[in-house]
Amino acid sequence: MDIRRKLLIRLDKAWCAFKESYAGLSDADLLEPGVTGAWSVRDIIAHVTTWEEEALRHLPLVLMGKRPPRYSVTHGGIDAFNAKTTEQKKNLSLLEVFRDQEAVHHRLIELIEGVAADQLGGDTRFRHRLRLDTYGHYPKHADAIKKWRERRPPTGATSPTKRSRSTGTGPP
Repeated sequence: MDIRRKLLIRLDKAWCAFKESYAGLSDADLLEPGVTGAWSVRDIIAHVTTWEEEALRHLPLVLMGKRPPRYSVTHGGIDAFNAKTTEQKKNLSLLEVFRDQEAVHHRLIELIEGVAADQLGGDTRFRHRLRLDTYGHYPKHADAIKKWRERRPPTGATSPTKRSRSTGTGPP
């Protein structure tokens, strides 16, 4: 298997795990704050999309041998950048967030498919930036969403003692 295929599989595996972390949540659940700090799942999806947008903005510079500006210089640090972009995207609807997510991810895949294979493996600056903004970033947020889901009571759940014994679903 060639390096491009391996990289795309790695990216897709992390991408699918991220999306699976919030699969099945209602719109209300997706908007509930407190997943990571004050962020909702919707905010996290918008955040992950922002970092894919950053990859799309900076990877072409890396390919030209240039260095993207440091976030400490342009935004006062990564935390300040994250706060700024979260504020900018706070009024996007769920539909807009999901549309942006899919469109940006598709553009990222297209970019990777068009890059010379020698940039995709090992310790290239391209691969390093791609990892930081994508498949190295998704798991952090997928894990946060999973942990948030684990500490929440299931929606519409009833206590085992209130379940019907006639259906065999209650305690003995």
